[in-house]
Amino acid sequence: MAEQSNIYVGVAGYFGKPDHTGRVGVFRRGTAGGDWQHVLGTVQAFTVFVHPTDPETVFAGTNDGVWRSTDRGATFRRTAFPDAGKEVWSFLVDSRDPSRIFAGASPIDVYRSDDGGASWRRLPTPGIDTHCKGPFASRVMRLVQHPKRHDEIYAALEINGVMRSIDLGQTWTDCSAGLLKLAEHEHLKSKIVSDTTAEGMLDSHAVTINPADPDGLWLAVRMGLFRSSDQGRTWKDMEVGRFSPTTYGRDIRVSPVEPNTLYSALSVAAASKDGGLYRSEDGGESWSRFDKVKVNGTIMSIGLHPTDAGQVYIGARYDGEVFGTRDAGRTWQAIPLPGEVQHIYSLACG
Repeated sequence: MAEQSNIYVGVAGYFGKPDHTGRVGVFRRGTAGGDWQHVLGTVQAFTVFVHPTDPETVFAGTNDGVWRSTDRGATFRRTAFPDAGKEVWSFLVDSRDPSRIFAGASPIDVYRSDDGGASWRRLPTPGIDTHCKGPFASRVMRLVQHPKRHDEIYAALEINGVMRSIDLGQTWTDCSAGLLKLAEHEHLKSKIVSDTTAEGMLDSHAVTINPADPDGLWLAVRMGLFRSSDQGRTWKDMEVGRFSPTTYGRDIRVSPVEPNTLYSALSVAAASKDGGLYRSEDGGESWSRFDKVKVNGTIMSIGLHPTDAGQVYIGARYDGEVFGTRDAGRTWQAIPLPGEVQHIYSLACG
């Protein structure tokens, strides 16, 4: 039942502010109400993920590998993850086998579990060229599986573009040539922390596929929203600036229950004081503002309830800002994290 579900928020430190105080880890709260609980505080959490077919199981990607809960996030324990101190930024459950799970890491690596996340092994390190040299190691920010060709997986890489595997992560090919080509256009150039003006187009944060359009691959990057219809060989600028005054794409997700509906978090920049949640009901052709709140930080993550289309949640970077609607956007509630926290990176619902 939807009333038994929870909101989970992953909190981590922020690059450039090593002395900032505040709590990190995972917070949990029931969607129906109640107080926030700080359920994991010994590590930073870059992502939090609810198993799509087993809501008792919740994963946290941390600065020390994978942590797992088997009691709806009440408690977490570190899994048998082979590499100490490895940052984990993303998860994917194989649609054919709920016990087969992938984790994306930084520096770029992909791990696999075949026992529901209890233990993990590192797959062969992807031999992807380094397109952009920055102050941090590139991260596997999001993984998505093709809804029909199930051995085909895509990964969004911050700050190194996109890669694709057609053998469940054993080998990978680079899908960034089209992004680099687009980066030759003046309005798509951006250089902040690296050695190239292609940085903005390579700053990938999220990738997704709409099951109603299985060969359309959506990518959220610093410069906006982009789509590929040829397995990442070429990319089209969807010109989201036609619909939103802010275009920094931090998250894009497909509704699990509303056909052809997508949500995107669009802000000013990685560090900003504004942003909005946008929804498309026509497969991404047009977008309109969905939230009715004023955030004071970049919107970092969108949480969609797995069965209740009326529940949508967002987390903004600063001051523990969390907002949600339980009535399909008609009204919104502020549900901030308690006390001083560091920076929200991820939000999940289930």
